Amino acid sequence: MDKTLQALRAAVQHNCNISDAAHARGHTLCTYLLKMREYYRWEKGYPFSASLPKSELGDWLDQREQLWEGLESAAFVPVPVENREYSPFDSDPVNQTLLPQGMVYHGGYGSHLTPHFFLGALLRSEQRAGFKVLIAGREFARDLGAPPAMMLNGAILVRRESLRRLLWERIEEWQWRKQETAMARALAHYRFELNPDQALDRMADNETEAVILHELGEGMAGEILGDEWNDLLLATSGTKAELMVRAVRDHLADGLSTLPALLENGNTASLHFYFANFKGMRHELFPQLHDAYRHWNEHGKTNLLADEVERGATLWQETAAHLLALHRRHGKESKSHIEKALEHLPKSRQKPEQPCACTPRPKR
Repeated sequence: MDKTLQALRAAVQHNCNISDAAHARGHTLCTYLLKMREYYRWEKGYPFSASLPKSELGDWLDQREQLWEGLESAAFVPVPVENREYSPFDSDPVNQTLLPQGMVYHGGYGSHLTPHFFLGALLRSEQRAGFKVLIAGREFARDLGAPPAMMLNGAILVRRESLRRLLWERIEEWQWRKQETAMARALAHYRFELNPDQALDRMADNETEAVILHELGEGMAGEILGDEWNDLLLATSGTKAELMVRAVRDHLADGLSTLPALLENGNTASLHFYFANFKGMRHELFPQLHDAYRHWNEHGKTNLLADEVERGATLWQETAAHLLALHRRHGKESKSHIEKALEHLPKSRQKPEQPCACTPRPKR
């Protein structure tokens, strides 16, 4: 790695550390520890199948938390690219230089307005449904959250290495209990018992397509909802209403793109994995979709699931429009009105699969 890339990587990783100092310890304890284990694995270059040295991992964890304590009030630093410095959130001008060199950068905000930064190698770029899709491979700098995909000013960025890591985390979570769930049905398609690394690669390839489909749906939803949706997110930031609003948009994106395509292509493995992650607020708002999935598993027919997906595409577009109307009417006071409106959506009696019984991690 030449000195120019070293300086760029160091600046991006420093900003990642600052973001982690403010936000990483907001996870539940078990999620936090799992993510930190995988962060250590990435940083030290251990393969997923390798057992991690417990004492070294413990020392690293202490050192990382000490580093964060010294960065909690630090300001983000500029990103140096070819003798110029850019704001860490100016991804477009940075990528105008980096993309032709086979690298891709991202600086932006995720859920709960958490800043995310990333620098990686560009595997390939393509056009899909009017959107540019950038697929990144090796990651040079990342934060703890490391979202596997995001919209990047009208382009879709998929981080394959982060996706593989997310899949591995889900697999490890399932292995603690090994119940006959949607996750078990998804994993059965890849034969992890024969060669875990190759199976993980096949799963990552398949789920890359599912991730792209979701982000395409996000782009379609953005064209429908407009910039006003971002104002709505800001008005509900940090509240239950924000979780609800984000779940509504996820349902809209999946109803417009992800689920219709997975059903049409007969991508059974990805459908099972989709419902393995169909939890929390998404399930709470749309339990009928999970009922339709269960019907498919019990009877082997997707007609009810397809009908529910089609109904959902209309339902969530209408619901999103109603939420925007509530925001126009009530402004910053719209949170309680949004919660009330979504809590009164029709519900089924189906309960979600039991989540991990974790307690929130106390902040230090």
